[in-house]
Amino acid sequence: MTDEELDTLVGALSQAAKVRLLTGATGWRTHAEPAVGLRALVTSDGPVGVRGESWDERETSLVLPSPTAVAAAWDEELAAELGGLLAAEARYKGVDVLLAPTLNLHRTPLGGRHFECYSEDPLLTARTGAAVIRGVQAGGVAATAKHFVANDAETDRLTVDVRVGERALREVYLAPFEAAVEAGVWVVMSAYNRVNGVTMSASPLLAEPLKGEWGFDGLVVSDWGAVRTTVETARAAQDLAMPGPEGAWGDALLAALRTGAVAQSAVDDKVRRLLRLAGRVGALGAPAPVWRPVVPEAGRRALLRRAAVAGTVLVRNAGQVLPLDPRRLRTVAVIGPRAAGPRIQGGGSAEVFPASAVSPLEGIRAALGPGTRLLHAPGVPPERRPTPLTGEAARNPDTGEPGVLVSLLGADGAVLHSEHRLSGRIVEPARVAGAATVEIRTLLRPGTTGEWTLAVGGFGQVSLTAGGRTVVDGVFARDTDDPTHIHVSPPYRSGRITLTAGEETELVARRELAPDTGIAAILAAAPPPAATAAARAEAVAAARAADAVVVVVGTTEESESEGSDRVSLALPGGQDELVRAVARARPDAVVLVNAGGPVALPWRDEVAAVLIGWFPGQEAGHAAADILFGGAEPGGRLPTTWPAAQDDVPVLDTAPLDGALRYTEGLHIGYRAWLRGPVAPAYWFGHGLGYTSWEYEGIEAPAAVSGDGSFDVRVRVRNTGGRAGREVVQLYLARRDSAVERPVRWLAGHTAVRARPGEAAEAVVRVPARALRHWSAAERCWRIEPGGFTVYAGRSAGDLPLVTEVSVPVPAPLAGAAR
Repeated sequence: MTDEELDTLVGALSQAAKVRLLTGATGWRTHAEPAVGLRALVTSDGPVGVRGESWDERETSLVLPSPTAVAAAWDEELAAELGGLLAAEARYKGVDVLLAPTLNLHRTPLGGRHFECYSEDPLLTARTGAAVIRGVQAGGVAATAKHFVANDAETDRLTVDVRVGERALREVYLAPFEAAVEAGVWVVMSAYNRVNGVTMSASPLLAEPLKGEWGFDGLVVSDWGAVRTTVETARAAQDLAMPGPEGAWGDALLAALRTGAVAQSAVDDKVRRLLRLAGRVGALGAPAPVWRPVVPEAGRRALLRRAAVAGTVLVRNAGQVLPLDPRRLRTVAVIGPRAAGPRIQGGGSAEVFPASAVSPLEGIRAALGPGTRLLHAPGVPPERRPTPLTGEAARNPDTGEPGVLVSLLGADGAVLHSEHRLSGRIVEPARVAGAATVEIRTLLRPGTTGEWTLAVGGFGQVSLTAGGRTVVDGVFARDTDDPTHIHVSPPYRSGRITLTAGEETELVARRELAPDTGIAAILAAAPPPAATAAARAEAVAAARAADAVVVVVGTTEESESEGSDRVSLALPGGQDELVRAVARARPDAVVLVNAGGPVALPWRDEVAAVLIGWFPGQEAGHAAADILFGGAEPGGRLPTTWPAAQDDVPVLDTAPLDGALRYTEGLHIGYRAWLRGPVAPAYWFGHGLGYTSWEYEGIEAPAAVSGDGSFDVRVRVRNTGGRAGREVVQLYLARRDSAVERPVRWLAGHTAVRARPGEAAEAVVRVPARALRHWSAAERCWRIEPGGFTVYAGRSAGDLPLVTEVSVPVPAPLAGAAR
């Protein structure tokens, strides 16, 4: 639709109709406007799958590998394929706007939402995110670049003031968003936080550089609840306030418009952008049908399996213990708390519900078949934190089906509505007029005798009984404004009670539906604490009895999830001690790490192999088996640096001081910061091994840069191993004796090559002119410093065997919008 046609539609609307369109109609929908042929736009989280408009475990979704795992593949074609799969899922669920990708950076490994972001490097983040955007939007669904900008930690995320210098803001934190605009993204989401004193929903950055210098013609949507004032946000380049129908705009914006406090032209521009987005996704007028291929279920799962393999990083393989030869295995020990219960995704607003998920234990069993004996031992006691009850141990007291009975009660206690649910975690109960209380009932059959911990989640008046005995009863006021803690993961109120194995006990949890306290309710339980020594001894015995040992360890939802930052990089629950005990018995053990971001691996040199599997999505177990038994080569390279110890990390802070989080490190985050320090990390950014070996033989680059400033570098590598493989060739630039502050070196480009044993391959890596430029805050423009730049080529930020030089002539100043 042309701008002139959009202007005609805008002109046909009254002031009240225009203002109405600028706040959501529901939690996930915008308003329709029949007068101009506009239907409601449907939005949905998230990066690992398309949940749709409801939080209901009965409405399942495909679960992709986490964004960090996608970035670890260093493969833009794969990222675009996954974007296309998300688009297909969105169309199936009637979703127009996908709230992904997240383009914030891994500034510190303690970031709680690390798993939802791609990388510590702005270029790798930019290239991966742009590829996902292209894939999503090629399917006719809008992608959303979020959270604009510097929303890189969770602590006080609604109010924190990120203080960041203009040069670091331009070169590091804004760079992925600039790439998203270049890729044609249709939606950008403004963040909760402030940047340099201004909340992002009112930030001048939405106008410049986003809409002005970069030419973004799409829609700026707020993060959910981020528009908290009327005039300052409406005057800014913020376009749509979500969710609705309540909010800071509405009638207040209409009044401000009528008094002139907000200009009519500002509102018209917002409406025009909303209509443009609607036209792009087929929600305006009568769009022509577009044929798009449907990928069969088997094809979708095969893609997810391939993606999980591609993102898995082999960081250690002493003695080439991997791949294991299944023909020689009669008994395999599969040990660890994540072997049978992996985390396939991170916690928080982007969670989705899989129809099925394959654990490492299940994947290994399927790969080896009945001829191989599997020994399984968790090795550590179950978590002490209660987990929502599911059909494994609980059944509906009315029907006997596995799961729970959820009822909505009136003020007099009468049942207004009841339904069977599969889990005790009820994020969105049914909406029933007159409902005053949510009740969850189930029959729990304890597996062990002892003191169980039972919990109910929610705010306001809550209660929990077990067999008629009171476990929890009290009023708990809402003590947070964070929407994740209110609407998705409310805090637990717990108590302990002795239960007998095999004897069913009816549990009844209730929470009132008071205003401004959310509606989520949770019924959870944890078994009595078990003996750590006995669990560990069982695991060691299994390891000693096996031909091969695989240990699967990882983080918990409590230690790594949206809404809070991590306090420690240590694996929780005695897992480090477990790995060390197994390693003493079996130094040839293989460890698979199931975590969304870096964790400390103090035992890494005591085991034979270490695989970083991230949160790998629903095909976790099949992908792990493919790698372990050589069906596929682990394709990943680290998208973020892994420290040896938390105290070594050069940029660690997430907590604001006096309301401000100061990015005093400037340009130097991730490997850039490590390169300036005295201590090397455990594993550098870009590190990753395959099942063959490579020799870097030569590098060629032009002596001088000409034309638009971009240039090609040719790197010759040879496969010196005994198996065909893939190598990710990475280029870094450096500038000695620079007139401006620079990183020691920075990623400038990368590509992948494949070769059979003994073959050489030539990698041609394009270095864009932007890799040479720096932002001059004094001149308010981009500059390229003339002189010599050093070009490094190799396999990680810390392993760069090839070096050459290029010369840059004296250039003219670059305009702000220059690329």
